[in-house]
Amino acid sequence: MKNQTDKIASIHLGKKVSGSEIYDPNLIVAIPRAENRKQYKIENNNLPFKGFDIWHAYEFSSMTKNGIPVTRLMKMKYNCNSEFLVESKSLKLYLNSFNMTRFGNSTEECLEICKNIIEKDLSNKLKTEVCINFFNNDIKRVQIFNNFINIMDFVDEKTLSIDKFKEAPEELKFEKYSETHTHHLLFDSLRSNCRVTHQPDFGDLFIYYKSKTHIIENSLVKYLTSFRSEYHFHEECCEMIYKRLYDKLEKDDELFVCALYTRRGGIDISPIRTNCNTITDAIELIDLKNFARGSIKQ
Repeated sequence: MKNQTDKIASIHLGKKVSGSEIYDPNLIVAIPRAENRKQYKIENNNLPFKGFDIWHAYEFSSMTKNGIPVTRLMKMKYNCNSEFLVESKSLKLYLNSFNMTRFGNSTEECLEICKNIIEKDLSNKLKTEVCINFFNNDIKRVQIFNNFINIMDFVDEKTLSIDKFKEAPEELKFEKYSETHTHHLLFDSLRSNCRVTHQPDFGDLFIYYKSKTHIIENSLVKYLTSFRSEYHFHEECCEMIYKRLYDKLEKDDELFVCALYTRRGGIDISPIRTNCNTITDAIELIDLKNFARGSIKQ
């Protein structure tokens, strides 16, 4: 039986929607974050992290009043402390509703009008500040997370055996160091599944932590692999992973988790959750002026 969140998220599922012809803000679906957070004892009014949800819509298009097409990559961000997140299919349908709608007398006017409309519509629906920017085709790609090391470099693949594919925090193993160490780890085989469509979602996961506690790498690989048969939104997976690690580290330890998912339906999502300000690459990703990517898959 579907819970309330899944019912809300499934509003457009399996339906023929003609919203791409006429601008329609009613296509936006807001999903409450609280339900999934409760499972991991994450309180909305006392979050163990700060961060943002960063979105890239690669297929945004509209027209000027003269019918001249305007096509751009749109970058969007809003704070993870918001009560709601936007459901991705609804965002795609909403953005598609700009395709045949005419705004402004020039490309610049069209984009400015669209920016103001989109920011207002999404901010009202999600009850938080949503900011967007449009990129021209000549935008330079900013390479980020270069100092993160593939976690498989610490693992013997021939002896590692994995057999749990539903989230398995019991797989995580730890040991204590006498001194504080920093770790920059990349897991490039993250896979989970959409709560709504059950289609697979793939991404690169970046984990930084500074602690006397060492998360044994082969156990972390087992844990992250256990998401392969989970059904959650991207943002939820990032928070689940963060919270499992956060609960095992000391109070003053630094932790950063960021998932750069590959695009699906012309949209990708990059949630960031952290309790520190150490990762300068995250600033590049959060900055709406930058097209910041971490690997060939993005």
